[in-house]
Amino acid sequence: MVVEDEGAILKLAERMLNSLNYDVLIASSPVEALSLSEMHEGTIDLLITDVIMPEMNGRELSERVMTRRPGMKCLFMSGYTADAIAQHGVLKAGMNFLQKPFSKQDFSMKVRAILQG
Repeated sequence: MVVEDEGAILKLAERMLNSLNYDVLIASSPVEALSLSEMHEGTIDLLITDVIMPEMNGRELSERVMTRRPGMKCLFMSGYTADAIAQHGVLKAGMNFLQKPFSKQDFSMKVRAILQG
């Protein structure tokens, strides 16, 4: 599942993942993602979410979704650096993070590493 409030990035991530043969659910807001995670009957192996979004941040979203889907993994992405986000207490050290903009290669390698790890 990809959650991103910026439409162009959401579509780009969806296209990249589809081209790598992943099944993708998309949501343009945390509220939509919560609803989708409740309604989706299959598994959701990975939540890919923007860190800074309206309504709630990506960490809060991941915590709420993971209560319903405890085996799910998470990848956070942001245009801010990991250090800048960590300083504001949004992400903890060691969390999976990818800085925007990213290449298809970097994105695919990160996703694969998380899913295989």
